[in-house]
Amino acid sequence: MDKQTIYQHFRSEESPIIDELSSLMTQAATEYRPILTDFLNPREVYIAQTLLNTEPDLRMKTSGLFHKAERRRALFYPRYYEPNDADFEFSLILVKYPTKFATLKHSQVLGALTNIGIRRSLIGDIVTDSERWQFVTATNMVNFLKLQVESIGKVKVHLEEVDKAEIIAPIDGWQNYQLTVSSLRLDTLIAGVYNLSRKHVKDLLGSGKVVLNWMNIEKPDVEVAEHDIVSVRGYGRFRLNELQGVSKKGKIRVKTDVLKK
Repeated sequence: MDKQTIYQHFRSEESPIIDELSSLMTQAATEYRPILTDFLNPREVYIAQTLLNTEPDLRMKTSGLFHKAERRRALFYPRYYEPNDADFEFSLILVKYPTKFATLKHSQVLGALTNIGIRRSLIGDIVTDSERWQFVTATNMVNFLKLQVESIGKVKVHLEEVDKAEIIAPIDGWQNYQLTVSSLRLDTLIAGVYNLSRKHVKDLLGSGKVVLNWMNIEKPDVEVAEHDIVSVRGYGRFRLNELQGVSKKGKIRVKTDVLKK
């Protein structure tokens, strides 16, 4: 599959990430050395895996430190190279705060990080074990983050880099669901996953409460593909894992993971 064919298999708005990943792969191939990406979401990892098919002399390894990490850095490298953990250049950060008197939410932690101007692609997963919060970041961002982030919401915090051996086991709130839908349209899937009326889904889309692969989407007829992640404010998010064929009545069987709010 050549690059032009790859463009046809993905959405037009995904062209920038296709170009970026393709450029990094070319750099790894021509300079004969490993090249590291920022943190990629699952859809971007899927795009990278597809692009890798056009580079027979390259290999790819991904890591996000946490078990089953959603956001991962990808390392493109010549096939003779043996990658190691240090190649991924990320650090583990513990959010220290008065746990007896305050609680934090994922959205608050992420908001505190992005509000200081840091790109989302420099932050990996943000996880909790119901009390402690940790996140992964690019190592060259650690000092900046420690200086800039002093509070999350109204809670005073201190960011501390900790040894990777101190990693917590995050709570896994994802649940597997199988359902049948009439199409892979965004509004149809949202209605099916959350048992909502199409009118309510239309209102959610129109008010900017739906995000597809970290991009706000208002069009209801956008088609969802495998490995896409859909976030619906107030409800949670879901990931389309697998298309499982068509039923006798012409319905599409899909396998999803759902993370409810």
